[in-house]
Amino acid sequence: MDKIDAKILEMLQKDARVPLKQIASEVYLSSPAVSARIERLEKEGVLQGYQALVSPMKLGYHIKAYVNLEISPSQKLEVYPYLKDNPNVLECDCVTGSYSVIMKVAFPSTMELDLFIGELQHFGKTSTQIVFSTIVDNRGVKVMEKKS
Repeated sequence: MDKIDAKILEMLQKDARVPLKQIASEVYLSSPAVSARIERLEKEGVLQGYQALVSPMKLGYHIKAYVNLEISPSQKLEVYPYLKDNPNVLECDCVTGSYSVIMKVAFPSTMELDLFIGELQHFGKTSTQIVFSTIVDNRGVKVMEKKS
């Protein structure tokens, strides 16, 4: 990973549809050279995919929340598939602390969020924080060069 790779990744995180020609002009390489670098980054697993960012609010998901769930290790085989199959779970991480899992969820209403939390409580204790506003949206990660 060098400065050029870092710049390419930075540009793609801001806009995955940025034309190769534009990237090439900013990193002072040819379009085929940029394409080869992007292909290498994909093969190495650094670039894992491309997604369109959509507005949950404009699609009717007016409630965003973070839900913590406390489960025992023996419940993982039952809980993980349940969470993976629920389309309202946007992100889910195993964490340290008094809760085992934290998830970001989106629902059209607090009533539907409440039903979901009720289902989760069959597995264990929950704690929920409803988001009022977002100060920093998903902006990608800062790309650092690897030191040789």
